[in-house]
Amino acid sequence: MTAKGKASAKPVGRPSRYKEEFCEQAKKLCRLGATDKEMADFFGVAVSTLNLWKKNHPQFSESLKAGKQMADAEVAEKLFQRATGYSHPDVHISNFQGLITQTPITKHYPPDPTSMIFWLKNRRPDLWRDKPEPEGDDGKVLPVKVEISVKDARIRDDDQPNAKQAAS
Repeated sequence: MTAKGKASAKPVGRPSRYKEEFCEQAKKLCRLGATDKEMADFFGVAVSTLNLWKKNHPQFSESLKAGKQMADAEVAEKLFQRATGYSHPDVHISNFQGLITQTPITKHYPPDPTSMIFWLKNRRPDLWRDKPEPEGDDGKVLPVKVEISVKDARIRDDDQPNAKQAAS
C-alpha cells in the first residue's frame, strides 16, 4: 500500500522465465515429437509452469499446437504410404573387379497389411473394428450374455486331466 492507501502495481512473486523466443523453440521441439515433460526439462521448468505458460501466453500455446499438427501430419502421411505402398528413386552402388558403378534404380515397397489394418480400424471403427458390438434402440452397447450350464462345466472339467493323473 502506498501512503494514499492505494495498492501498488508491483507484481508479487518471482518473475516469469518465459521469453518470446520460446514459441519457436517449442514448435521445433513438438515437430521432433517432444512431450510436455521433455519440453519442461529443456526450458528448465516444471510441467506445471509449462502449462501456466500455455494458459498465459496464447502465442506459446498456438506454437505448440502448430508443431504437434505438423508432426502428426507427417506421421499420417508416412502411415498412408506404408498402407498403400510406394516407390522412390535410389542408387545401387556396386564394386566389380575394383570398378565402382552407380546405377539409378526405383525401389518399390508393396502395401503393408498391418498398416492397412491400423489405418482402417482408426479411421473407420464402425466398419473395421475386430468385434462389432450389438446396439440397442437407444444406440447404447448391449452387454453380451454368456450362459453355461453346470453340465457343460462338468464336461470341460472331465476333459482336463487332473494334477494327480498327469503326475503318474
